[in-house]
Amino acid sequence: MTLYCARDFSVDDIETIRRLMQENPALQRSPLSRQLCELWNWRKPNGELKDMTCRVALLRLQAAGLIELAPSKFVNGRKRPQFLPTAASDPQSATLAPVHELGPLTPRLVSAGSDSRLWNEFIARYHYLGYTPMSGSQLRYNVFAGEQLVACISFGASAYKLKARDSFIGWSESQRQRNLQLVVNNARFLILPWIQSKGLASKILAKVARQLPRDWQTRYGFRPLLLETFVEFERHRGTCYKAANWINVGRTSGRGKKSLSHKPLIPIKDVWLYPLNKHFLSALRR
Repeated sequence: MTLYCARDFSVDDIETIRRLMQENPALQRSPLSRQLCELWNWRKPNGELKDMTCRVALLRLQAAGLIELAPSKFVNGRKRPQFLPTAASDPQSATLAPVHELGPLTPRLVSAGSDSRLWNEFIARYHYLGYTPMSGSQLRYNVFAGEQLVACISFGASAYKLKARDSFIGWSESQRQRNLQLVVNNARFLILPWIQSKGLASKILAKVARQLPRDWQTRYGFRPLLLETFVEFERHRGTCYKAANWINVGRTSGRGKKSLSHKPLIPIKDVWLYPLNKHFLSALRR
């Protein structure tokens, strides 16, 4: 057995992949992954095919020399979508009131279409990391104070391996691979720059942490147990995460997930975690 993406791939499984490729050498990775998920009944808890996870597993099997996939039709990679500024995201009049003087905070899930495009535009225009598309399971929120949009926040797949987090949890390699989907990453958090409200960021984090497990279960069929995020410590101190009772468990190495170097190549970040269940450690170690 070979374990990839929390699934054991047997010799028969690998032969099945090879057979499908031999029958159709031009078969691209997306239809191949869907065929395999149907064949193996590899599904998310909500019943959807785990075709994106399967594609990642196929790439890892190929990297290990176990299979040979058809060349990607995107020779130079997919072109990242651009979200240029429009009048819809132009700066507005400053809001200086403290959070207790604002209207009730309401996180609203971002829907497809113009709602989604505007969320992406705000992130591309005002977040220091810019816009990066997320793959796999994800939720994005617009956060309103009354009817005024004050923030954008998103959650997606967690880091595959993370020394500080994994040491804090204390799980084994097999436990990590099987339960990693129960950890969700806070990928972006943007308070709109004209909103300068003391205490707002930590209140949003607390509000979203209460709502997200229900929304995640509704969309994906299970409740996550732990949130994680990364903060560039030379740029930000993570004050709002600390105020919202997140736990600083250490720092990243700065090498990046694909680096072969032992020296930092990207900014080193603090690792913050937020448990969503008081029994999260025992559950993640199952």
